[in-house]
Amino acid sequence: MPPIQLLDLAAEHAPYQAELDAAWRATVQEAAFIQGPDVDEFAAELGAHLGGANVVPCANGTDALTLALLSLGLPRGTEVIVPAFTYVATLEAAALLGLRPVLVEVLPDTFNVDPAAVRAALTPRTGAVVAVHLFGQCADMEELTKICQLAGVALIEDNAQALGATFAFASGETAFAGTVGEVGTTSFFPSKNLGCLGDGGALFTRTAARADLLRQLANHGQRQKYLHQRIGLNSRLDTLQAALLRVKLRHLPAAQSARQALAARYDAALASVPGLHLPARDARSSHVFHQYTIKVEGEGRRDALQQHLKAHGIPSAIYYPLPVHQQPAYAYLGYPLGQFPVAERLCGQVLSLPVHPGLTGGQQEFIIAHICAFFAV
Repeated sequence: MPPIQLLDLAAEHAPYQAELDAAWRATVQEAAFIQGPDVDEFAAELGAHLGGANVVPCANGTDALTLALLSLGLPRGTEVIVPAFTYVATLEAAALLGLRPVLVEVLPDTFNVDPAAVRAALTPRTGAVVAVHLFGQCADMEELTKICQLAGVALIEDNAQALGATFAFASGETAFAGTVGEVGTTSFFPSKNLGCLGDGGALFTRTAARADLLRQLANHGQRQKYLHQRIGLNSRLDTLQAALLRVKLRHLPAAQSARQALAARYDAALASVPGLHLPARDARSSHVFHQYTIKVEGEGRRDALQQHLKAHGIPSAIYYPLPVHQQPAYAYLGYPLGQFPVAERLCGQVLSLPVHPGLTGGQQEFIIAHICAFFAV
């Protein structure tokens, strides 16, 4: 059995490596490395994949969040509500623009932001809410949309981990993650479900006017070369990455199905393990399993399980080991330990298992066997 990896991009790429090779060779030969034709073609293809969304590529996922907030034109000091259990980039984008992140609690089962906590955190100073679709499934877009519309604040979607997931509204309408709010964002970091071979990101919006604004902001604030209407960023997706992403987008449905099949096998094999909580599903959302994240009960048990797996050559990861309000850079926000007990508890319980499309059946059975052995099942 080959060594198990938390993410095995070589194995994932192997079935279509020849397509990737052809794409980069064609780009090198064409030599249009910045804003070449593949960038617009990728944007159009991804937009079609997401049900007709306007797609604006950019340099990375953090830039996407920054551009999304920048496009709102919020005054410095405006409050932006974000979940307390998330990657730091969600706060970072707001802080870099002089906005004030306001943290709120998350749900203990899906790990996504608690709409009731969002509602309670609204003030006259609130300018936006950032919904993070964590680990591969949508936050409660039904309630969050209602809350933001009633309060008159913008809803931004951090969709770095759930590209391709869908949410079913009570009306019967179904929408792709990232296409519901004012602006959706994503990352094409290599570990993402749709990852490039470097760095990249994109923004999604339903309106052509917002897309035009975002394109300006991502290109030094200019629509016409050397005429800068706004203060913007230099945040462009390289042509080479766009060409490679066009190849990978064609294979995304198969990769997504593979992740879902692996998750179903974990579910079936681990459902009866005591002290282990499997990923909860919101019945209204599909789950694309950027991560398969379990919760382990008991003081120190999660860390002991991780060490047990490591001793048998099984990698795992903790997303995230320290809640954002305890990060030194964000001490100025003034949140004490204990302010967000759910988020803090999750940081001591969560463990993500390998769930990449290159994982073989034998490798997964090996992982399952050693998890069961640890719990003496």
